[in-house]
Amino acid sequence: MSSSHAGFSKNESVKAASRHLRGHIKDELAADTPAFDEESEQLLKFHGIYQQDDRDRRKEARARGLDKHHQLMIRTRIPGGVVSADAYIAHDDISQNWANGTLRVTTRQDFQLHGVLKGDIKKSIAAINESLLTTLGGCGDVERNIMFCPEPRTDEFHEHVGDSISRMVAELTPRTGAYHEIWLDGEVVKSSEPEVEPLYGEQYLPRKFKTTIAVEGDNCVDVYAHDLAIVAMRGPGDSVRGFNVLVGGGLGRTHNKPETFVAVAQPLAFVEADQIVDVAREVVAVQRDYGDRSNRRHARLKYTIADRGLDWFRTEVQSRLSFKLQPPEPLEWKPVDDHLGWHEQGDGKLYVGIYIENGRIGDAGEVRSRTGLRRIVEEIRPQVRLTPQQNVILAGIDPAQRTRVEELMTEHGIAPVESVRRAIRHAMACPAIPTCGLAVAEAERALPSLIRQIASMLDELGLGEERISFRMSGCPNGCSRPYLGDVGFVGTTLGKYDVMLAGDFDGTRLNRVYAPNVPIGEIPQLLRPMFIEFGARREPGEGFGNWVDRVGFDTLHELTEQTA
Repeated sequence: MSSSHAGFSKNESVKAASRHLRGHIKDELAADTPAFDEESEQLLKFHGIYQQDDRDRRKEARARGLDKHHQLMIRTRIPGGVVSADAYIAHDDISQNWANGTLRVTTRQDFQLHGVLKGDIKKSIAAINESLLTTLGGCGDVERNIMFCPEPRTDEFHEHVGDSISRMVAELTPRTGAYHEIWLDGEVVKSSEPEVEPLYGEQYLPRKFKTTIAVEGDNCVDVYAHDLAIVAMRGPGDSVRGFNVLVGGGLGRTHNKPETFVAVAQPLAFVEADQIVDVAREVVAVQRDYGDRSNRRHARLKYTIADRGLDWFRTEVQSRLSFKLQPPEPLEWKPVDDHLGWHEQGDGKLYVGIYIENGRIGDAGEVRSRTGLRRIVEEIRPQVRLTPQQNVILAGIDPAQRTRVEELMTEHGIAPVESVRRAIRHAMACPAIPTCGLAVAEAERALPSLIRQIASMLDELGLGEERISFRMSGCPNGCSRPYLGDVGFVGTTLGKYDVMLAGDFDGTRLNRVYAPNVPIGEIPQLLRPMFIEFGARREPGEGFGNWVDRVGFDTLHELTEQTA
């Protein structure tokens, strides 16, 4: 494998020496220590595990001369976010037995379990695998979870796309036997044939790689945020005519490092329906061979394309395929639908999309979403689907059971989406502090109060029914996709955020820093004059982000100075 840069980063040598992700994880697992060493910490990510500590308890531990309160986060890889009733219950059980009592739905349709101790990690992973899901590839320098529109449809079109996803998952999942040996007591197969990773080789990818698949016209999965974005195009009847392929999206950046940047995916090609798995594999392979292995901050596909050009990238992918890439087709999007509320599935059954604030399924005060969802899943046995907006869909519900589902929701304080104010419904935050080691500011714990202030202000200004998206991230890595959407809040230090504006609700355009380092208490007043002006001067049907983009930051700065 060639690399475009001499000199490997430390992670590269750890991967190369790991014997396909084994390292010495198994020995450390058996040792009576609270945490794994640095090398294992890197390899654990490939197995879907992040080593973290409870940051709320750091100060106290330091004062008492104690070590950090070490804990682990487990991420289950769930293609398309589809979870069986049994698998849902298994995750809920793990959260109660070995984690912090909550389940976290992520923006990439995974489950995260927080607060698992080292001694309970093996039992937790075994239980996930018994439910026919895996954590392998939940994190790490490999293909991550492959996303898909979560709307439950049973037509031929969705079945064909579902089949393509299954084949893609099989092709892009690491083949190593390490996972079964370490976590599931699989036998170590002694063979004269060396173990081979046909796609990933000894060093896997330079960095993580994210893929999503959208349905033509429906961008609920935020395609432009991903390394590889695939859009299924409809043909006659219910057929899949082919796929549009886009490459090079990515929302991670580093504060005060201008050479790091966010990017939206760019159109690469159109391919026939049966060619998509080959194309996906070769896009990943080109990034494997040419991605930067010396600087992890410059190692995602967006940098490879920025350095070498999209035409070079297309030529390189083409050289590895036996068929010709066709020019990409133009894409058109309808306003994004978050698939919440009650809908018909098309097969006589219903589905209901349930709003979960910031994806945290737990029991807090009046809202007992953990107990409520558990009871619904146990009694009604729906299929569960996780959405890219961190919500939950219950699918395959018999119309006769609708009243019972609504009763159980009401009993547990789970609000029907019609009663959730628009600003709250369209807001997202990442977990941030206390679990994430990268966070420099709060997000999940800070957004609920802020977004309610903003929602009240919008109501007062007669804008309560507007679709405006608000996304908060505790650091510039942007897990809640704050750089796409109308308004982004990106944590810069405790209590302060860059306020980003001029993206759009449908996630097709990046927003930009409007005001840096704004104390959280000043955000509502910063936005107020803009909302007033937006209400008075926008064009019919114009969204907030589009209006900001049209009038420009200079005009907005004048406005805010006048009202200051």
